[in-house]
Amino acid sequence: MPQFDLIVVGGGSGGVRAARIAASHGARVALVEEYRLGGTCVIRGCVPKKLMVYASRFAQEFEEAAGYGWTVGQTHFDWATLKVRRDAEVARLESIYRSNLVASGVQLFDGRASLVDRNTVALTDGRTLQSTHILIATGATPTRATSIKGHELSIDSNGFFDLQALPKRVVVQGAGYIALELACVLQRLGASVRVVVRGEQILRGFDYDVRVHLTHELKESGLLFEFGRNVTGIVQTADGLQVDLDNGETVAADCVLRALGRVPNTQGLGLEALGIALDGQGAIPVDDFSQTAIHNIHAVGDVTNRVNLTPMAIREGHAFADTLFGGTPRRVDHTLVPTAVFTTPELGVVGLTEEAALQQHPRLDVYRTSFRPMKATLSGHTGRMLLKLLVDRDTDRVLGFHGVGPDTGEMAQLIGVALQLKATKSALDATLAVHPTAAEELVTMRSPTVRHAL
Repeated sequence: MPQFDLIVVGGGSGGVRAARIAASHGARVALVEEYRLGGTCVIRGCVPKKLMVYASRFAQEFEEAAGYGWTVGQTHFDWATLKVRRDAEVARLESIYRSNLVASGVQLFDGRASLVDRNTVALTDGRTLQSTHILIATGATPTRATSIKGHELSIDSNGFFDLQALPKRVVVQGAGYIALELACVLQRLGASVRVVVRGEQILRGFDYDVRVHLTHELKESGLLFEFGRNVTGIVQTADGLQVDLDNGETVAADCVLRALGRVPNTQGLGLEALGIALDGQGAIPVDDFSQTAIHNIHAVGDVTNRVNLTPMAIREGHAFADTLFGGTPRRVDHTLVPTAVFTTPELGVVGLTEEAALQQHPRLDVYRTSFRPMKATLSGHTGRMLLKLLVDRDTDRVLGFHGVGPDTGEMAQLIGVALQLKATKSALDATLAVHPTAAEELVTMRSPTVRHAL
């Protein structure tokens, strides 16, 4: 029976980073993956999604070109061509993951793994592996909402990447970032898209102004919303699919995409039998060093349901390997998390929302501006950007940035550095503007639009 210092279960971003770093510290490492290396992000998440986002934005670029003197001929989008090229890029990235692991000395095993005991992992082909330490990095999986009639006629976010053609009529159920990103892609590539939202707003947990502004922009772009509604059933008809809503209305569709969240991928791992009790969401509870209730079993990434983002899984995996095999104990800070939502227009955020900031800093200054980007002056596009800074009046420290509009994801990355360094509003004001840019607004907003607790 093969003996290892570390067995990593799961070949996504967190597991791969942990395996490579542990091997670089001299550990004998095995990695088990049941599907494809790279995890959700590389195979059917961030990377292929962003490629689809790029493709979807060309339609607006063609429209805007006329205002700048360009004559654009007849345009035609071919889904099949994009899918072939996208899938080829995903395959290329997966091969890089595999070659890097092999070059690092990690031994790879294909198949699904389950834990027999605290040191033994069983594979689906009957083999067993033993190790001093085990790391669970199996990520998350789309919520399988099977309670409604006809649920099997719908697809989830994984199924989106298997579509062989662009559907003409789409119903998207969900209000999170995955639902909205894929709805934007489909609508801008030419589909008629209706988004069914259970609540009265999108993007729960995001800043209120961002949610309101993005909703307006998405409506203006042509997305249709059904707020306060639920899908109660899906029926196959001669015309495609019939989607039944809880208000008695029906919607005709060719595709129903249900993006209702994601859950930790812990089913069938055998954890509870070993004494690792999962939390109410099915996640693995861990301490600051990603250690479970059993000292030699650890977990990183979405399977722990802490901050479910690829860069965080990578950081957690790296910190785990440094702590256990590198002699450098490292905790991961989960509090300051720059992130982007690649709708069109996109969102970039980092730090506290206004609602959260007020709870901790009642003397809060809000700097907010909304404007048409310079490009729109000639293109005629009506979309508006939103940029917002939150500042603690007593310390002058910047607590949060929220943006909606072109390249705000890029802005969030750099403003994240400033917040990590505890930048003050005075420091932003002292920074020379880059003109003409949209980002210069971040260093030229002089007067608060709102002053809380005067």
